[in-house]
Amino acid sequence: MAAERAENFVLLDHTGLAHELYYDDTSERVLLVAHGSSCSLDTQALATLRAAQPELRVLLINSTDSRAWIAQAATDNGIEVPILHDQAQIIAPSLGFDQVGDAMLVDTSGWQIRYQGDVGSTLLAELVTHDGASSSQQGPEPEGCMLGLPDVGPVADYATQIARILQENCMACHVEGGIGPWAMSEYAMIQGFAPMIREVVRVKRMPPWHADPEIGQWQHSAAMSDADTQTLIRWIEAGAPRGTGEDPLLVARDQAPQWPLGEPDLVLEIPTFEIPATGVVDYQFPVVANPLDRDVWVEAATIVPGDTRVVHHVLMGSAEQAPTESDRESVFQNYIMGYAPGNESAHMPAGTGVFVPVGGVYQFQMHYTPVGVATTDTTKVALYFSDEPPANFLRQQVVLNPRLKIPANVADHVESAYFEFWEDATIYSLVPHSHYRGKASTFDLEYPDGSSETILSVPNYDFNWQRTYSFVEPKRVPKGTRIVHSTVYDNSSANPANPDPEREVPWGLQSHDEMLYGSVSFSWEKERSDAPIHSNLTAGSAQFIGFMDKDKDGKLAKDELPEGLRKRLGWFKWWFVDTNFDGGLDLAEIEDMFSGN
Repeated sequence: MAAERAENFVLLDHTGLAHELYYDDTSERVLLVAHGSSCSLDTQALATLRAAQPELRVLLINSTDSRAWIAQAATDNGIEVPILHDQAQIIAPSLGFDQVGDAMLVDTSGWQIRYQGDVGSTLLAELVTHDGASSSQQGPEPEGCMLGLPDVGPVADYATQIARILQENCMACHVEGGIGPWAMSEYAMIQGFAPMIREVVRVKRMPPWHADPEIGQWQHSAAMSDADTQTLIRWIEAGAPRGTGEDPLLVARDQAPQWPLGEPDLVLEIPTFEIPATGVVDYQFPVVANPLDRDVWVEAATIVPGDTRVVHHVLMGSAEQAPTESDRESVFQNYIMGYAPGNESAHMPAGTGVFVPVGGVYQFQMHYTPVGVATTDTTKVALYFSDEPPANFLRQQVVLNPRLKIPANVADHVESAYFEFWEDATIYSLVPHSHYRGKASTFDLEYPDGSSETILSVPNYDFNWQRTYSFVEPKRVPKGTRIVHSTVYDNSSANPANPDPEREVPWGLQSHDEMLYGSVSFSWEKERSDAPIHSNLTAGSAQFIGFMDKDKDGKLAKDELPEGLRKRLGWFKWWFVDTNFDGGLDLAEIEDMFSGN
């Protein structure tokens, strides 16, 4: 028996969905089974077990094959349960699996192991179909092929191998003055936190990178390689030995620089704000007067919170004048960047920039979350300017649905919206955003020729980290392409972060409400820095269509409009806005209506 209690883990399955062992409150037991290409699995035994106990949750684990092969195997063999991809090969060994057909039955009330052995044994069948034993049962070994896991080999050396892995994957945050809760300052710290490091790596909480590795290639990826993951976990499981040699972490002792991009061209200080110890703090919308006497092009920026404990996120843009209370969302009309843990700095894509004219203000959206002690925050911003105008403007668009409603006690509720590019464009980066109930997010492109592709999947969304995913190769899209943003929400009691599963959840800025919010950075192919073509009115109209268009036909029928607008138009005015009399309002007609033409 590998252990008395099954440890938690997160793996993606053959379809790209994330599964966490402990994320379940409906099944009394979970059956884990080793799967592999070396020989066939006893699928008949699995089918019999599931037929006898429909509530049994079954997860197959494959540690040796590619996801594409696993998906094909699932199709060829009619496997209807998730096959989890243990691509770093750290989960199967920890379960004691070394042969195809190895099985482990786990009681979800305390995650105690009730059985380990062959999936086809009569003992397992008895345990599944009856209440089961209160103690662990050892079954016969399977007669399947060996999994073919690599030999463990010698334990990695701390000084020459482990320290490098930590420096490359962890120490952008875990240094003195960094946003990590503790500093990786020497071996003694690593040894003390080793069990926690193992835990957070197994559940993919660290390093904080949540994009599906099979979809897209991203700049500045924080994902740890499979080889480094395997080396680090095996070293910890071997007792985290110190070995010999100088401690590289003790020698380095880096402290996070105030300005990681270097000395800024301009530093802005956001007005100090007092955060109470408890309660809900309304979003704040401070402004800072533009102190410069010239136009500038922003090519990079860094936002440094005064108190990282309470600053959940910061959004920043510029405006010709301070926005009114009803126009605070105009931060997006000349958007510069957003801060959240893990997204402290932004470089504009090569050849682009954000134009900030002389005068006006820099405007901010500040989201504060009390942490049990009263404090103050004075966030600072570093701006870096181009010496010469770039070739093009960097534009920002948000795909959202402010009309979302998430039913109570529903584990997999999906909301989506789209934005249609009215000219050829190049997409540079994507940011999915939701709140406590956000579970997974995707961005898909639907092309004018009818084809489509998923360009980003975040199957294990974490509200604590608001990542920007920037393409290694920017994505060029033709006129008429739609970018569709979808999010899965878990409003059930299985979601440990859920504030209230009994509540129907509406759109709202605060974290106890929800958002479907997908940010897209792009440029127009026909636009140049000295010849702008972008229209905020057109963009707003396209955004409106994207969340109101229930049947996704690209125009709004009368019954798709908000009730208030529908009543104001009535029968008579409708024919003045539906100028082509096709029964729906297209982009040009919506734009004319909003402009008052």
